[in-house]
Amino acid sequence: MAAGRVFAFRDARWAPDPVLAPSPAVRSPQPVPLVIDNGSFQTRAGWAAADPSVPAEPLLRFRSLAARSRGARGGAGAETQVGNDLGSPEPLRWLLRSPFDRNVPVQLELQELLLDHVFQRLGVSSQGCVDHPIVLTEAVCNPLYSRQMMSELLFECYQVPKVSYGVDSLYSFYHNRRQNWPCSGLVISSGYQCTHILPVLEGRLDAKNCKRINIGGCQAAVYLQRLLQLKYPGHFAAITLSRMEEILHEHSYIAEDYIEELQKWRSPEYYENNVHKMQLPFSNKLLGSTLTSEEKQERRQQQLRRLQELNARRREEKLQLDQERLDRLLYVQELLEDGQMDQFHKALVELNMDSAEELQSYINKLSLAVEQTKQKILQAEVNIEVDVVDSKPETPDLDPLGSEQSLEDVESINEFEPLFAEDQPEAEKPVATVQPVFNLAEYHQLFLGTERIRAPEIVFQPSLIGEDQAGIAETMQYVLERYPKEQQAILVQNVFLTGGNAMYPGLKARVQKELLEMRPFQSSFQVHLASSPILDAWYGARDWAVEHMTREEGWITRKDYEEKGGEYLKEHCASNVYVPIRLPKQAPRTTEALAPSRALTSSTGNPCEQA
Repeated sequence: MAAGRVFAFRDARWAPDPVLAPSPAVRSPQPVPLVIDNGSFQTRAGWAAADPSVPAEPLLRFRSLAARSRGARGGAGAETQVGNDLGSPEPLRWLLRSPFDRNVPVQLELQELLLDHVFQRLGVSSQGCVDHPIVLTEAVCNPLYSRQMMSELLFECYQVPKVSYGVDSLYSFYHNRRQNWPCSGLVISSGYQCTHILPVLEGRLDAKNCKRINIGGCQAAVYLQRLLQLKYPGHFAAITLSRMEEILHEHSYIAEDYIEELQKWRSPEYYENNVHKMQLPFSNKLLGSTLTSEEKQERRQQQLRRLQELNARRREEKLQLDQERLDRLLYVQELLEDGQMDQFHKALVELNMDSAEELQSYINKLSLAVEQTKQKILQAEVNIEVDVVDSKPETPDLDPLGSEQSLEDVESINEFEPLFAEDQPEAEKPVATVQPVFNLAEYHQLFLGTERIRAPEIVFQPSLIGEDQAGIAETMQYVLERYPKEQQAILVQNVFLTGGNAMYPGLKARVQKELLEMRPFQSSFQVHLASSPILDAWYGARDWAVEHMTREEGWITRKDYEEKGGEYLKEHCASNVYVPIRLPKQAPRTTEALAPSRALTSSTGNPCEQA
């Protein structure tokens, strides 16, 4: 990048999702599955059909957010907006709600709003029932209560025929399989809220050794916002979370060696060549300091014209009202002159007057007011014409009497002219343009130096934000040490990176460096990056749905839901491990434990009999 290059914030507004007409291929010969990647950052939805006429990509992509406006007083007119219909999140930041707690959906009312939005925009009628099978992603080791509430929502509210649950990172691993399936590997999934280390053995998740780090893109955005607000307190309000996410997505990277990279940034040459300058919006106009005398005079004339037009409009309105009242009074006076006394007295009562003399007095006052208003309007028009004439640069005609001045008078005036030369108004002197004492554009720039690496580094060093957790490298080493050396060697041959944070440049090199430090000398390992870290979860779910569309493996039917409960899960290659609820059996009560209770009952007896 060239030194001094400036980047502008895009501040892109979200375009509302259109209502799509479903292709006939999604209905015949049977309804095809609907794939929903239910992420805490973004929801993606589309069809899983083998027909080439159906797009093999998500048709909907929107933020998993909803906002309900308060509307008018009393709750009338409240409106709920979902996803891209919000336009921009910043004006509604305090109204935004998410159904997720970390990466687990817990607010099922908001989750229902997201599903309604998906069905409506894909052209699926959700009135009565949704007759398409649903493939839905869930969190790793999802709590049974969350799955139970989600199954209840899908089967009871939408009447879906069957549903399948899977882990998004395992779907991405399934989509990017590089050898014959089933295969083994170590999946590192870093998303918006959490980072997971998932060991996969022979195509199945080893749930007992999964580990989670509660650090993700959300914490990085908040940390970057805090850093820049402390660095630029004058732009506190302009440093928003949306802009921080834009910086993370487009200007941040992960250092292969964090300490060594910080040493590089200490060099002035390296700083000048690699700093990113983010331009905040600003206005070039200062408060009247750069206006010349001509511009100020023109502005005064414009203000004067506006005032004259406003006064003229008010005078015309007043003249019209006074003229209407005067016409009404003259009409009543004509009734008196024509001898129509009954109508005259009724009119006087309506006008709240007592006699004809009072009526005549009001007529005289209104006539005088009308004449005065007309004179003012004529005078204002004359003044405007005079102003127009005086504004011409030509010399006005002199009074004929002034031309008869004697030569002595002219000479006496010339004698006093130097005395008044210093008292001329300063407005007539040319005023130089006042230049700002600093570069206004540069003042509204955010210089991104070490912040470009400090914010993403928290996934490897959570202690930077005060979190007492292990980073990716320590957690990866801990997971590997739980296996024998033979299985460790198998797992490190396929270290797979996926999730939104895998988009950071340098992540793959950093993981390779950490593995080189922790693995034995001259041992081999391979690190692979997902082809599309953000969308591969949806693509993998679609691949699975197309392959298992006619099978029973992995699908939970309505009969299974009614017989085995909402928390029931049918396992498959990309799913969680189902652990049923085991209620502890109550131990049978012995005769020794029953004896004291019987004695207590016999001693107490019937209260009525004792009374």
